[in-house]
Amino acid sequence: MEPSLPFRTCCRTRSPSRAWAIVGAILTLGVPASSCAQQSGWRLDLSEPLTYFISEGSPESGFQDTDRALAESALQSWGRQLDPPVVFAPGPEASATLRVYWVSAADGLYGEMRARRIGRRLGADVFVRPDINGLGPDIEYRGTVDTLFRDTVIYLTCVHELGHAFGLSHTRAFEDIMYSFQYGGDFGAYFMRFRDQLTDWDDIQQASPFSDGDRERFRSLYARPSTEH
Repeated sequence: MEPSLPFRTCCRTRSPSRAWAIVGAILTLGVPASSCAQQSGWRLDLSEPLTYFISEGSPESGFQDTDRALAESALQSWGRQLDPPVVFAPGPEASATLRVYWVSAADGLYGEMRARRIGRRLGADVFVRPDINGLGPDIEYRGTVDTLFRDTVIYLTCVHELGHAFGLSHTRAFEDIMYSFQYGGDFGAYFMRFRDQLTDWDDIQQASPFSDGDRERFRSLYARPSTEH
């Protein structure tokens, strides 16, 4: 069963004085029915190379030159969880299956996934805020003194949002990339467990953001039918 469109997961912070809401917002999308992507039949067609488009961002949004590479690495990280890996190919903006856009703080969003249809295919637009200012003093400070921490936050946000684009829903398990901070937790520790795997920027492409649970759900969703009799 295909989900009816529009289909979206989003996050807006309305109470900036609450630190857990501000920081958690970066990975906490709404909990309406739309967030239950895996249960509603959402599944991208991987029978052909999956096309993607990653936009340029504006300096006003906090976008940095390396952010496009972070988004592409996030895509590839999901693709490597399948055997054989998902094949990705850059595509035109109008027809790409997955599109990533950068939003400014003025938009009030920390992350959003919106479903779309390209002909008969399902696709998704992902929106990511590349500015960590306003996410709480601890996150802001770490991102200011440690650029790899800042990149960790943006990268994990891309991975999480693309997880929704692939059809995964939130979980309650703190070790999952699809964990929702509506359930609480140590937000700094959440990001630092990935940051601690990095010595330099290139390590982002090699370090894994996934738990065993993330991998199992993703592989189950995209399991190939057996050819054995």
